[in-house]
Amino acid sequence: MSPVAINWKAIDNDARFQQLHSRKTRFLWGLMVFSIIYYFLLPIGAAYFTDLFKIKVWGPVNVGILFALSEFVVAWLIAYYYTQRANREFDSMADQLMNDVARFGGKK
Repeated sequence: MSPVAINWKAIDNDARFQQLHSRKTRFLWGLMVFSIIYYFLLPIGAAYFTDLFKIKVWGPVNVGILFALSEFVVAWLIAYYYTQRANREFDSMADQLMNDVARFGGKK
């Protein structure tokens, strides 16, 4: 089986690849900024809003503990949201490019 020679420069210059890369990068930067802000709300809240974080919710569980646990939930929700968006949008754009791989010098 011989290796497939793909013209990666031609793929990189394709407008569809540029659009895919741009949309995905913009989307991921947005998710990353949201994640970082949400992550740092815990130490900021614990340092500057101690009265709020000390409020008992149920037994020994307080708002601070619930907020810390919510970071796990938010991380999973972000992963789920990314997966849904990637499956719906980014993967179809990549599939269109792969269907034209012969045009870029390779064989499918």
